[in-house]
Amino acid sequence: MEPIIRIEHLTHTYSAGTPFQRSAVEDVSLDIMPGEFLGIIGHTGSGKSTLIQHLNGLLRPTQGRILLDGKDIWAEPKKIRQVRFQVGLVFQYPEYQLFEETVYKDIAYGPGNMGLDRDEIDRRVRESAALVGLTEDQLEKSPFELSGGQKRRVAIAGVIAMEPKVLILDEPTAGLDPRGREAILAQIRAYHRKRGTTVILVSHSMEEIACNVDRILVLRGSHVYMDGTPRQVFRRASDLEEVGLDVPQATKIALALRRMGLNIDTAVYTVDELEQALLSVRGEAGVC
Repeated sequence: MEPIIRIEHLTHTYSAGTPFQRSAVEDVSLDIMPGEFLGIIGHTGSGKSTLIQHLNGLLRPTQGRILLDGKDIWAEPKKIRQVRFQVGLVFQYPEYQLFEETVYKDIAYGPGNMGLDRDEIDRRVRESAALVGLTEDQLEKSPFELSGGQKRRVAIAGVIAMEPKVLILDEPTAGLDPRGREAILAQIRAYHRKRGTTVILVSHSMEEIACNVDRILVLRGSHVYMDGTPRQVFRRASDLEEVGLDVPQATKIALALRRMGLNIDTAVYTVDELEQALLSVRGEAGVC
């Protein structure tokens, strides 16, 4: 299977040729596969936002290439707008970008810019609204009458309505309470299961990443520091902690028990996995 996105030796330098020159992303190469659920994590300034803004052409590489379905997205700069319909990006706090009179019109804005007919726009608006848990009666309300979590859903629905091949979400739960965070993440998981679309989730929360994605990309100092399944990444929990990155609570507990001399697998990252690891240790010890 060919990657849907291929990143080849990507470098992006801000303020090039000035005393303030710095590379936010440096010589990054990776493949993102169709249907993959990828999580990206790293400290502030590690290059997360710069990286994802290259994937739909909001930023142009200083060096390197971004390939979408095998084609360099900058081969024909005049067609970069079409790339943005195929790679949808939901920015952090997207509700601040809502501006239409009704929820329906806000969700319809993107499909309308694609030149679709009225019936197709209507289908996409209603399907996208349902996917993120918005009701029919909410479609006729002003988006500014909704709660923070509901506004976030409207903004996500507006990108989903363009039916992108790749959906990128930059800190989609930022500023929400625990209930609101889980509601948004549940809708993203449901969308991924139903549509099979490639989803890229950027988050500062290792817990959030661990419980939702198939693969984790850890950025550090403009470079890829780790790349693997959650189990592969959390097997290196000590390395993550040494560079100041958090790990899930279950991994922290397993790591602490390991340091106390218990022969436990530290690659666990959910409560259920921790429970099974503890039961396994108990069985090996022959405890009744």
